[in-house]
Amino acid sequence: MKVLLVNKFHFLKGGSEKYYFELAKLLKERGHEVAFFSMQNEKNIKADCKEYFVENIDLNSNNKLKALDVIYSKKNKERMLQVIEEFKPDIIHVNNFQRQLSSSIITIAKKKNIPVVFTAHDLQAICPNITMLDINNNICNACIKGKYTNCIKKACIKDSKLKSLLGALEGYFYRINKIYTKKIDYIITPSNFLKKKLIEDGIPQEKIETLYNFIDVEEYNIPTKDEGYALYCGRLAKEKGILNLIEAFSKIDVGTLYIAGDGPEADKIKDTIEEKHLDKRIKLLGMLEKEDMKQYISNSKFVVVPSIWYENCPFSIIESLTMGKPVIGSNIGGIPELVKNEENGFTYEYSNTIELAKKMKELFTNEELTKKLGENAKINAKKAYAKDTYYDKIIKIYENNINNVLRK
Repeated sequence: MKVLLVNKFHFLKGGSEKYYFELAKLLKERGHEVAFFSMQNEKNIKADCKEYFVENIDLNSNNKLKALDVIYSKKNKERMLQVIEEFKPDIIHVNNFQRQLSSSIITIAKKKNIPVVFTAHDLQAICPNITMLDINNNICNACIKGKYTNCIKKACIKDSKLKSLLGALEGYFYRINKIYTKKIDYIITPSNFLKKKLIEDGIPQEKIETLYNFIDVEEYNIPTKDEGYALYCGRLAKEKGILNLIEAFSKIDVGTLYIAGDGPEADKIKDTIEEKHLDKRIKLLGMLEKEDMKQYISNSKFVVVPSIWYENCPFSIIESLTMGKPVIGSNIGGIPELVKNEENGFTYEYSNTIELAKKMKELFTNEELTKKLGENAKINAKKAYAKDTYYDKIIKIYENNINNVLRK
């Protein structure tokens, strides 16, 4: 089978990119021919297969002509047509494509009768701002079912009326042209939570299937130890709830906290740690390479995922559980589907720093419980997130959609 994998970034920026590269690796291991379609970027990773690139679009630039391409890029449509004619894919599997790649690549695939499968890694199909948070970082459902004028009124996208208008126009264009409901043949959601949200937004239930993200379980079967610290690993952004984590940690008098990652909130996080005089108990690790991150997880006491937005299926949770580390996660989005309270970790009310502090203290001080939760985590994760299981399911989806197109 020839599979064209699409993602707007061709380097490890987040969960979508990790999935994109890991899926390519899995498909190639099983004998399929894979090609990539993405944007040019100096950070791009050189892959051992065909790569097709379009011009990089920087959404932070002031080039208004480029900004129009986020709705419908004729250049990207022409490039996709060239790729289809050269590579001749049996199926196109798109990931994060909105804005930089635009819906034009979907419409030309549909015109050429190539089935399109879409893995929805976030909430952009529903929310122009992606996060479903308002400017005060409160959960916001105002744009569900195409009520995108709310995004403009609230200037949700980077506190800019112009960028919010552009995001709303993109949303209306996708809805009017039925990109998600008709043009895309099938949608994969890495959580039941997101599946329910998409159904609530108007996408037919029968064209959505939940498949939790996968990893190479054996790759994470490494020696572990407990060096006594709690660990956060991920992007340093508002929606990740790291300031709540620091506030909760300041309420307890035991343990140390390591924070790994980088992002727009890095300076504010550093300042908050200093203001609370926690610099001797909290260590900022910065951005880590994959192997270093694995080592920090394997040596932690437990991992904390304090998100305040609708997380989908974080790889950080899957990796931690697979290595036998209990996870404390906020009870929001898809997190409670992975973190089972008092089974492989704890969940807590996402905005409640007192409850988070209590759960952290319990794992810092109760060695027997921490060990038990970690053992449960490892046993269950090996079954739930194995790549073999994922492969069987994804190939069935590909084959069904290819056959559906052939029958039309």
